[in-house]
Amino acid sequence: MNLERVIAVRTSKTVYRDGNQCIKIFDADYSKADVLNEALNQARVEETGLNIPKVIGVSTVEGKWAIISDFIKGKTLAQLMEENPEKKSEYLEKFVDLQIEVHSKNCPMLNKLKDKMNRKISQSELDATTRYDLHTRLEGMPKHNKLCHGDFNPSNIIISDDATAYILDWSHATQGNASADAARTYLLFWLSGEIEMAEQYLALFCKKSDTAKQYVQKWMPIVAASQSVKGNEKEREFLLSWADVVDYE
Repeated sequence: MNLERVIAVRTSKTVYRDGNQCIKIFDADYSKADVLNEALNQARVEETGLNIPKVIGVSTVEGKWAIISDFIKGKTLAQLMEENPEKKSEYLEKFVDLQIEVHSKNCPMLNKLKDKMNRKISQSELDATTRYDLHTRLEGMPKHNKLCHGDFNPSNIIISDDATAYILDWSHATQGNASADAARTYLLFWLSGEIEMAEQYLALFCKKSDTAKQYVQKWMPIVAASQSVKGNEKEREFLLSWADVVDYE
C-alpha cells in the first residue's frame, strides 16, 4: 500500500491515492463503529445502482482504521464551478438532478433520518424549551423512506474524465424525507458563504422536485439543530441561530 500521494485532508481523516484505489485513513482515536458504519452505508448504497465509488475493503494501517474504495479520476463539481464561473447555473442544474436521482432510490437497511435527528437535537446546546419544540416539530413531519445523502454539496460530486458524475462520502446517509436533505444542502451553501447560490439551489430544487419552498424551510431549524452538535464553534453558533427560530421567515 503506497501512501505517498495525499489527495485530501479532512477533519480526523486523510485520503490517499494508490493506483486505482482510494484509501481513507482515520485518526487513531476515531470510532471503529463509525468507520465500519460508513463502509456499510457505502456498500448498501452501491446496491441502489447509483454511480458511487465501490468499497474494496476495510483494513488497518499502522493501527488506524482505513476504508479502501475505487479511485475516481476527475474534478469535483466545486472545482469546476470555481474554474468555469460562467457555467455555474449549468453545474447547479446538474447538481440538483443528481440529488433528485439519489432521492428516487430506497435503501431500507440504512438508519432512519428522524431517529438520527432526534438523537442529535437531544445532544444540542439548545435550551429544553427549544429542544422540546424541535422534537415536537420533527415528530409532526411526514415520514418518508427516501435515500438521503446527508452532506450533499458540490465537493462531494466528482465528474470523471468521460463526464460521468460520481457521488462520494456516504458516511451520513440515512433513509427519510428528501426535503430534510435539501434543507441540509441549503445550509451547507450558507455555511460556505454562498448565500446567493443557496437561494438559487433552493428555487431550482423545489421547481424540479415539485416541492413547496415553505415545506423545505420548515425543516431548516430542525436540520440546523441536529447539525449543530458537530463542527467548529463558528459553525455551531450559526446553526444554533437558525435552530432557535420559532418560525422560519
